[in-house]
Amino acid sequence: MGQKIHPTGFRLAVSRNWSSRWYASNNDFAGMLAEDIKVREYLKKKLKNASVSRVLIERPAKNARITIFSARPGVVIGKKGEDIENLKRELAKQLGVPVAVNIEEVRKPEIDAKLIADSITQQLEKRIMFRRAMKRAMQNAMRLGAQGIKIMSAGRLNGIEIARTEWYREGRVPLHTLRADIDYGVSEAKTTYGVIGVKVWVYKGDTLGRGDAPAVQEPRAEEERRPRGPRRDGRPGDRPANRGPRRDGAGDRPNETAGANAPKSTVQRVRKVAAPAAPAADGKGE
Repeated sequence: MGQKIHPTGFRLAVSRNWSSRWYASNNDFAGMLAEDIKVREYLKKKLKNASVSRVLIERPAKNARITIFSARPGVVIGKKGEDIENLKRELAKQLGVPVAVNIEEVRKPEIDAKLIADSITQQLEKRIMFRRAMKRAMQNAMRLGAQGIKIMSAGRLNGIEIARTEWYREGRVPLHTLRADIDYGVSEAKTTYGVIGVKVWVYKGDTLGRGDAPAVQEPRAEEERRPRGPRRDGRPGDRPANRGPRRDGAGDRPNETAGANAPKSTVQRVRKVAAPAAPAADGKGE
């Protein structure tokens, strides 16, 4: 299940939070959700070159607060804040309520899954070899602190006739572990020979709870082997306490040294004697 399900939706109640945070009645829910989708599509087109990782939308008391996480906040703000003021007016016109826009800088874009996927798609649109783009992104992510990364590309790679899927992984990416902090991003490269989809999983460590910092796992000493429980056939599950240590080279097979030390029985060697040759036939009758 962890291989197929969306990593963010799988961890919403454990280590992830929603990207739209507001409450609405049953009658207003669908309309507000559609507004959020339109706002995200508008920002995606408007801030195409601003390296936007994600957009957080909050609606407190007939207002709207939009937080844009970008690796290039200067592009979003513009000269003397002109671009962000125009952005506020456009968003307020779409939502119909006063809008406050906040800009948060992404400190390490090399380990942000969405930004990695966007970077690879931009390189693919410039006709760069997909393997080179994928491996370069993986090296940068591991160098800047990611514990694991997996990148998958699908489509007409390098313009071949038959579409295929290729993926590379470095480190560990535990998709089944709920406490694992896994960032997931998707992007599409629109090339002259078709669309190529890129998916990125980045493992940043384990979290203690929602919104907590990744827990640093210190290397622990080798624990003593715990005794096993009873076996299904009723025999004891572990070695008895009064039994000595296992000797080197001895496995679970029966001890063969006892047979080697047992007294050997004397074996009489029988000498083979050739049988006497039969007399030759005379050939004359009596």
